[in-house]
Amino acid sequence: MGSGLRSVVVVVVVGSALAGVALAGMALAGVPGVASGAAASCSDGRLPVTVEEQRLDDVLAPGQPAAGPELVRLGGLDDEVARFVGRLCSTAPGRAEQVVASGGRELWRAAVERARGAPAWDAYDDRPLYWARLQLTRAVRQWAVPLPAGERARLVRRLDGAARGIEDVRWRGAGRRVVVTGFDPFQLHGTSVRRSNPAGAAALRLDGRVIDTPAGRVVVEAAVLPVLWGAFDEGIVERFYGAVLGGGTREGADGERGRVGALVTISQGRPGRFDVERWAARWRGGAPDNDDVGADGPVPDAAGWPQPALEFIETSLPVGRMVDAGTGPYPVNYNRSFCEWPVGTPGVGTPNCRTDEPTPGAAAAVGSGGDYLSNESMYRANRLRLGLGATTVPGGHLHTPVLGQPVDPVALTDPGFEAERRRIVDQVVALVAVV
Repeated sequence: MGSGLRSVVVVVVVGSALAGVALAGMALAGVPGVASGAAASCSDGRLPVTVEEQRLDDVLAPGQPAAGPELVRLGGLDDEVARFVGRLCSTAPGRAEQVVASGGRELWRAAVERARGAPAWDAYDDRPLYWARLQLTRAVRQWAVPLPAGERARLVRRLDGAARGIEDVRWRGAGRRVVVTGFDPFQLHGTSVRRSNPAGAAALRLDGRVIDTPAGRVVVEAAVLPVLWGAFDEGIVERFYGAVLGGGTREGADGERGRVGALVTISQGRPGRFDVERWAARWRGGAPDNDDVGADGPVPDAAGWPQPALEFIETSLPVGRMVDAGTGPYPVNYNRSFCEWPVGTPGVGTPNCRTDEPTPGAAAAVGSGGDYLSNESMYRANRLRLGLGATTVPGGHLHTPVLGQPVDPVALTDPGFEAERRRIVDQVVALVAVV
């Protein structure tokens, strides 16, 4: 998402006939790829869904199943979806928050376990989690029960965050923590619903990974961010990084202190290379997100968090080591570019772009990583890091090479596509180990 590219715990509800139907493998009406006549009253198709959720119905060719639900099935997460919808259909509104929170966490953990294992479908594929999460949120949006104003949206936010790993930070013993975020697939119009995002795939591979380094044990905590301006406005980046930065430490399960060793935001960027971005900019360029909504202007504050007013924030990652580590096969570049508005006229005129140092008093226009959500993830995470006084914690952004799509426009995968994603993700893991 760079400047040139627009980057299990099984719970059974005892005594519930509806849950039993779901677990028997029948599909649930209103959730594409998961349908059931017995639970038809659970879903009201007249209730609105988002643009992202509408893409669950997209097919690549006549006679084929919808691409998103088929990826969920192939990825082995369809049982997670059916289990969640069965529980939702048998739940009273007063218990809905517990159901959505646990269901989201279970989906995230199932996806992480899948990424660590050797499933029949490629373990490096991030798409089953993306589309399964949308099936869950769509089920809540179309849940046929009356809810107070704003409650449905609140439940969706809780579910979505839990299913992204936002609520799954676990301080597993002593040692340093490297905290990373990837992103969902994006640019999903037409046959591009097949897109994968290696940054999200890397986050799934990294979550909970233990790395032994000369300086000691490191544990990686990871989450996957949405490609949605609105979710950023609601503070999803701050929620995740704030949970690990508060006070600079967290109690581990063994009572010892776990230090935050680094923050790394990761997204998909430019063809053929990795970029370690020097500058994050306080500006949105307006490109549409996964709900086809655009946003421009200064990056808004996130309510409830410290918000130092910085136009540019410079990376503090160990750039030299990352560039020189020889991780391969892709080159690793230190990208120093940025653009600023003429002094006194933010958003007006032609930005001045160069690679030296920002002008004191000038407003940011474009960061090294662009002016889209990838740049904003770096800006928000590091604005928070500085606002909380974690000035000795390194932080910055890594852009991966662009991942192509399967050659056949109606194919969901092919060997070349899978091999390219594996190479990119493995190099992300190697670069995080360098950090």
